[in-house]
Amino acid sequence: MTIRFLLLNAYAVGGTVRTVVNQANALAAAGHDVEVVSVHRHRADPRFPLRPDVRLHPLVDGTDPPSRWTRPLAYYRQHRPSRLVPEAEVRHDRFSRLTDRRIVRYLRSLRGGVLITTRPALNLLSARYTPSSVVRVGQEHLHYSHHKPELAREIDRWYRRLDAVTVLTEADEDAYRQRLGDGGVRVACIPNPLSEEGTPRPSALDRPLVVAAGRLVKGKGFAKLIKAFEPVAQAHPEWQLRIFGAGPEHDRLRKLIHDRHLYNHVYLMGATQEFDRELAKAAVFALASRREGFGMVLAEAMSHGIPPVSFDCPHGPREIITDGQDGLLVPPGDIEGLTAALTRLVEDASLRRKLGGHAAESARRYAPDRIRARWEELLADLLAAKEGGRRPAGAGAPYRL
Repeated sequence: MTIRFLLLNAYAVGGTVRTVVNQANALAAAGHDVEVVSVHRHRADPRFPLRPDVRLHPLVDGTDPPSRWTRPLAYYRQHRPSRLVPEAEVRHDRFSRLTDRRIVRYLRSLRGGVLITTRPALNLLSARYTPSSVVRVGQEHLHYSHHKPELAREIDRWYRRLDAVTVLTEADEDAYRQRLGDGGVRVACIPNPLSEEGTPRPSALDRPLVVAAGRLVKGKGFAKLIKAFEPVAQAHPEWQLRIFGAGPEHDRLRKLIHDRHLYNHVYLMGATQEFDRELAKAAVFALASRREGFGMVLAEAMSHGIPPVSFDCPHGPREIITDGQDGLLVPPGDIEGLTAALTRLVEDASLRRKLGGHAAESARRYAPDRIRARWEELLADLLAAKEGGRRPAGAGAPYRL
């Protein structure tokens, strides 16, 4: 199969980029013809490595100086807001007249094969402008209720033209089926895969270390996690909390750590390319998000045999963790409950080993070969339906380039 992925920025660091790279690598390893197209490029090489047989190219290359013949027009288009992407899209500011032009031109150039788009703006543009000879799959990495009403209306209107919408949780599968009805678009739940990079190194669970990770933004709840860890550190001063990631909340979190005199117990570790290695040192993994599209980092921690503690936030954690069997779930936002759950695992090494062993077994559901097989089955069925004419062709929307 010829399979193309369209990302906003394949050169950036983030959960969507990491999981799409994992998908692309797994499908290429199985012998498929795989291409990754990035709307933007801002550095020479991607942060998450692609296999050599996966083609990667940008539509707007910020590393190349513009030609003196095209610079004024390109500059004008790059600094004018998009006319095609809804303002309610979270990353609306990353789209412009220039990206409108480049994306539509790319979409209209496609013939046959599969196109997988990876965020609402790109899904909407694919539904409107990709030729009907192409199997059009829109990936959703956030749950439906996360979208603003204005964006949800556009999703309800245009996603019906796609051949399939894939989501990460069963809860979201139900939500999209209710919204899209019997319009002909297929809705499928396919979780994100773990990395292809070998067998996860099991943790010995013997270091006094809790690990958390994610972009340092309010929605990830790191301030709540730090507050929840404070009584743990007071009762067990040998234990540390290490938070991996970067983002706009860094300074606020650092001040919180200082104000609560936790500077010998809580560390902001920044982003790392060796997260698997750092993760394997942990005895406990913690997640305190307000919401998650899936919570891939939970599955990664569990694959190392590390028992997780997580807020039972919408929607992913409860589908990854079975409370009391392979991890602990805490009511959303309950800081005292999070402290209690962390304390249980800190004080009970046998419980850590029991939950950690079951966690490693549970994580096998997300092994790359298993997730790849689900993608292959879905895409093969969609291609067969396309060739058999079972999906009505949608007319592309007009757009003047």
